[in-house]
Amino acid sequence: MRNILLKHTLIIRGFDDEVHDQLGKIANQRGVSINSIVKDAVDKWLKKQQSQVPRKHDLIIYSDDDSMMRILSSMDRLAKEGSLFRCFFGPPDSPPSELLTKLSWYNGTVEPYYYSSQKSRDVQQIQSHKNIMKYCSKVIENVVKNASDKHVCCMDFLMNDVKKSSLRETLDIEKAYNDNRIDGLMYCAYKTDNLLNSEIKHLVELFELHDQIFVLNEGKVYKLHLTKENVHKLLLS
Repeated sequence: MRNILLKHTLIIRGFDDEVHDQLGKIANQRGVSINSIVKDAVDKWLKKQQSQVPRKHDLIIYSDDDSMMRILSSMDRLAKEGSLFRCFFGPPDSPPSELLTKLSWYNGTVEPYYYSSQKSRDVQQIQSHKNIMKYCSKVIENVVKNASDKHVCCMDFLMNDVKKSSLRETLDIEKAYNDNRIDGLMYCAYKTDNLLNSEIKHLVELFELHDQIFVLNEGKVYKLHLTKENVHKLLLS
């Protein structure tokens, strides 16, 4: 049986005779066909669109599970409307994880959970830095694999546990994610009591590793703006 190759014809409307003649002259000068020029232009446009795919990396700060749960219900509705791949990862028995599971969000947590108990957490503190980096990579790979090329709306509760064990590892992992972001929206959720025991310089570094910073309070969302200012601003109204 012969293989039959089917070619697709691309119809471009709005090309008048003058534009077509100009394309013809350029094609003759370059020794290529008009189709090649058009195809090259389309390829460049597609690459530009692909480079503009949103890869957001935002920080959410919350004080209690109730504040987070109220926001998650709204996020679930918006993510559905946007046809996003809804996913999360973090401690299996936490109230946010249980809620998102009920809402049919994909659980990207790799079992066994890296911080499954206090005993294992104490052990992890003396293990190599590579272990937690490797675990986080597996989690992201798991999410990407199951997203099937869809843009994600992903809640990350894992980083809050990483911060409890090591601030340095937290910052290194956040930097590593920035170097290889996935398509869509990634939200790293931290509790206030976990963050406020940090030095200001480390908090600022964490803030700067994210595109936007949001603070949750009694079902409301506040956007935190962080800008570097001169000292004289302290004396100006």
